[in-house]
Amino acid sequence: MARATLDLETHTSRLEAAIESIWFRNLITALIILNAIVLGVLTYQEDLPPALVVSLNGIDRAITYIFAVEIFLKLVVYRLLFFRSGWNWFDFIVVGISLAPGSEAFSVLRALRVLRVLRLLHVVPMMKRITEALLKALPGMGAIVAVLALLIYVYAVMATNMYGNTDNEEVLELFGDLPSSAFSLFQVMTMDGWRFEVVQKVIDDGHPWAWLFFITFIFIASFAVLNLFIALVVEALAAEQRAATDELLEDIEEDVEHAEEERDEMLKLLTSLREEVAGLRADIHQTGGSGKSRE
Repeated sequence: MARATLDLETHTSRLEAAIESIWFRNLITALIILNAIVLGVLTYQEDLPPALVVSLNGIDRAITYIFAVEIFLKLVVYRLLFFRSGWNWFDFIVVGISLAPGSEAFSVLRALRVLRVLRLLHVVPMMKRITEALLKALPGMGAIVAVLALLIYVYAVMATNMYGNTDNEEVLELFGDLPSSAFSLFQVMTMDGWRFEVVQKVIDDGHPWAWLFFITFIFIASFAVLNLFIALVVEALAAEQRAATDELLEDIEEDVEHAEEERDEMLKLLTSLREEVAGLRADIHQTGGSGKSRE
């Protein structure tokens, strides 16, 4: 993250170095993992001893306060620059929700405290890289979702017209109207019980060639369109990896340039030292020659 000021040294430099240090990040990561474990164990609090539940709740509150202190320290160091990062907004909101009172009115917000576990997505560098790649892939995913929705809509209209006019209650529940047909086709697309819970019922209702309709839908929706999601995510991850590699190469190039500059400075210094030594030797020889001539 950018420094709080443009100066290399400020009154918050030491604090900034501390909160950006590796040991501090590792501490926060360990606390997030510990908090996730505590929240998971607390889901069984009815079966746990009361003393243990009290202790776990105390640990949860202590970790929440530590997270709040972390956010406060970052606000002190970075001030308004803190809010330039979407991840910082996420941390700020999640910690704020965790500090909400535990009354009935805030019970839903208190249940959302488990979102603190998601802070691992940007605390751990590899998780952050994957998450940012997925976020960058969202616009492309929107186009694929639109294509998939259009495909489901077309097939749902066809299925309603072909199989909806029936006295079979099970088939009528599946394809009696457009929303029901769309939902049934979504189940077929996920291939969750599609054969016996959907297709077989339609075939038994007097449509022996219904399997051909659903097979074509599965090939187009599941094997073609859904695989576009995988291709898009893979491409986004590859682009993110290339960007990280380019950034690393730029850092290496900067280090090499800095090393070359230091080498040039050292060579200039050595050259000047040689010239000074040569001048001193010349002066010594002249002084020695003058002394001999006087004798």
